[in-house]
Amino acid sequence: MKHICLYFQVHQPFRLRNYSFFEIGNDSYYYNDFLNESILQKVAKKCYLPANEVIYDLIKKHGNKFKVTFSITGSALDQFELYAPEVLESFQKLAATGNVEFLAETNGHTLASQVSPELFKSQIKEHSERIKEYFNQEPKVFRNTELIYSDEIGREIYNMGYKGMITEGAKHILGWKSPNYLYYNTLEPRLKLLLKNYKLSDDIAFRFSDHGWEHHPLTADKYANWLSNLDEKEEIVNLFMDYETFGEHQWADTGIFNFLKEFPQAVMNHSDFTFETPSNIIEKHQPVAGISVPYPISWADEERDITAWLGNDMQNEAFNKLYELAPKIAHITDDDILQDWDYLQASDHFYYMSTKWFSDGEVHAYFNPYVDPYEAFINYMNVLSDFTIRVKQNVPDNTDNKQIEALNDLMIKKETEINELKVKIKKLQEQNRKLKEKENLMNSSNSKNNAGNKVLN
Repeated sequence: MKHICLYFQVHQPFRLRNYSFFEIGNDSYYYNDFLNESILQKVAKKCYLPANEVIYDLIKKHGNKFKVTFSITGSALDQFELYAPEVLESFQKLAATGNVEFLAETNGHTLASQVSPELFKSQIKEHSERIKEYFNQEPKVFRNTELIYSDEIGREIYNMGYKGMITEGAKHILGWKSPNYLYYNTLEPRLKLLLKNYKLSDDIAFRFSDHGWEHHPLTADKYANWLSNLDEKEEIVNLFMDYETFGEHQWADTGIFNFLKEFPQAVMNHSDFTFETPSNIIEKHQPVAGISVPYPISWADEERDITAWLGNDMQNEAFNKLYELAPKIAHITDDDILQDWDYLQASDHFYYMSTKWFSDGEVHAYFNPYVDPYEAFINYMNVLSDFTIRVKQNVPDNTDNKQIEALNDLMIKKETEINELKVKIKKLQEQNRKLKEKENLMNSSNSKNNAGNKVLN
């Protein structure tokens, strides 16, 4: 029983307009509506609508042998409703087939997992409720923003009720292991992990139209033969990529849509693989080992870490200034402020400030509205300054609020300490168990030796 998990990320941020220093305190509308609408409609025409049509036809043709998985961010759903409702309808049409799974994530495509467990959980809950509303599904599997994952994040996700999580099959955490198996979280073994096969994924997502690539042109049959030549013991291949791969990153004239149309049949003709969703894979396969990830990983850049978003002083200053407002936001009921809070947390704003242009310049520049990272930083900080004024006007810095904020900070600190102690307790329990096993083994050996001596006597 061999399965391919074909997963696509669907995300569009609300990009900010050019917001000058002199507008702070005078104008609180931050978004470039023209740019957001034009990009969304462009991608809808080139990718979302034609790709959804192809997938729907493939499901009709192959039935339960072909299944796909999506995660759609809250900001993308909002833009579908505003600018292209037909896209939302096409995703709902796919959901109705029963062959498409929708994953949970943070509603605003945020980096909240790096700040506060409580904030992180509330954003996941909000997104899951929206997935149920739009697609009549209760997500069972989680994907974090940009596949960011660590042992601690995984444990939090399991405690929220999710049975699985998808992340990157990074070399530095896998070592000699293959990503083509099911794994588990080392702190909470009941959480199952699906790891991206980044080589096979990137062959489609990045190298498909590269005429300098030794395997160009990539055909469905050629790709299916690669799958058939994998070690026969490897039972899962996770192909994770941006949905914009089809028609936007790889234009239609590269043959990418023909590849997608032919891919399922080629796989069925040349290999033992069929297509399955993450939740079903977790049910059908047993994990082979735990994966230890003490520090966060992602699917970005060569390093597969989080420095694409939090790798320089500008990013960290903007990030810290934004989340300093979190305790006050908890007391706000103004819908406009809460919506801006959601949109301003999008990881894209920090990605635009990245100075990692040398190794991944083309990726970092994609749909980037700024000339350089410094312009992105200045513009974001201007917006954040105005937003901060609005938040503080709504929740003044009085003594009671300061005490509440201090208590919130203390609760977060204590929760972190408790989680660290739980890890230490678990390690000590495991050490104690091993010592007892060793002691029992020694006692058993001594008993046998004593019995032997009695017989000799």
